[in-house]
Amino acid sequence: MQAPQLHFLTVGGATATTGLPRRLAYWEWSCQTADQHRVVVCVHGLSRQGMDFETLAQSLRQHARVVAVDVAGRGHSDWLADPMQYQIATYAADLAAMVAHLRAQSPGVPIDWVGTSMGGLIGMALAAHPQTALRRLVLNDVGPVIQWEALQRIGSYIGLNPSFDSATAAVAYLASISAGFGPHTPEQWRALSLPLLREREGRWWLHYDPAIGAPFKAMTAAADEQAARQMVQAGEAALWGLYDAIQTPTLLVRGAQSDLLTPETALQMTQRGPKARLVSFEGVGHAPTLVADDQVAAVRDFLRSN
Repeated sequence: MQAPQLHFLTVGGATATTGLPRRLAYWEWSCQTADQHRVVVCVHGLSRQGMDFETLAQSLRQHARVVAVDVAGRGHSDWLADPMQYQIATYAADLAAMVAHLRAQSPGVPIDWVGTSMGGLIGMALAAHPQTALRRLVLNDVGPVIQWEALQRIGSYIGLNPSFDSATAAVAYLASISAGFGPHTPEQWRALSLPLLREREGRWWLHYDPAIGAPFKAMTAAADEQAARQMVQAGEAALWGLYDAIQTPTLLVRGAQSDLLTPETALQMTQRGPKARLVSFEGVGHAPTLVADDQVAAVRDFLRSN
């Protein structure tokens, strides 16, 4: 099994806390075959990082080069000087630069996109513009309508800055806030969790800038909940506009017990815009980790289809 290589891309826009040119980190799994047919870009959820896609990447690299990004403020990517710029517009600009970089490296190479939750929203923003020219789009448990209760649940832990006296304790904590991922073996939980941890002075900390939750908390903690809900609804209208503009063949992956993507929204997504193909996994909430064999196969088979 090939270990991925860590690379960095200098990006513009929002400034880094370092004051230096801002760097976006990404992991790369090279294609196993000499003939590289395509590139698959994988983008994680709100509080995660690129190594979430290790299992999927090892499967996809049989026929593609796989690139998994650490979104700004996560993993090995630089933190932002202004916390209020931790928003989809910033991330989409960064990933548009990544797509341009990949095309400069391999002119004409087809690019597929796999986005979990937030990564799916970023993918929608890019796929809505024909010039991005994505070949295939996978949206993992996310759509234009995001349930308010799910936002409140995520807001209860995003941006917290806990520390732990051992990696084992940290893994247990991460598993406790990730029950929606569905059943995993202890080894799978550990593999998903260890890349999220950093050891400093004998303590274990989470990998991200605690300020990534600032815009999120500003919305969900609004004194006027009705105003906050209206803000969310306005965002939904804009997201539907993006989704309806997508012409890229799309696969929608859903956890059957997801509290973020409802069956009703998923059904609408099969009937409008790109008319996504829907696959649902029982016993899983928000969001499938794309570690289980059936989840990996669903994504792999869709990306390999003509």
